[in-house]
Amino acid sequence: MQITDTIADMLTRIRNANSAKHDTVDVPASNMKKAIAQILVDEGYIKNFQVIEDDKQGIIRITLKYGENKSPIITGLRRVSKPGLRIYSSCEDLPKVMKGLGVAIISTSKGVMTDKAARKANAGGEVLAFIW
Repeated sequence: MQITDTIADMLTRIRNANSAKHDTVDVPASNMKKAIAQILVDEGYIKNFQVIEDDKQGIIRITLKYGENKSPIITGLRRVSKPGLRIYSSCEDLPKVMKGLGVAIISTSKGVMTDKAARKANAGGEVLAFIW
């Protein structure tokens, strides 16, 4: 099966595992997905991730994070820019997710970063996802 939007596939796997209250979720590895997983760790949405090498492309094992009574930390996860409709934004016009309570993940020429870091680095780019 050919997957055209691998980032949307990763976000969907995280969203589904989160709602099913799984401890971990496995995602096929790529450098973009590793950068997104690192942002999720830095922002406190997931516990950690590890890259498991195999003979193919590798696997990212993401350990999900829950609050009291197994309530999910990630309450919303949405893909913004899609292969059929790319969404670009300058650093001045970057969106604020839930008035600053959430995080937008931006792919810039300086790397994959959050909306706050992109504003600070004065770098616009493709808006990949919203997380809250």
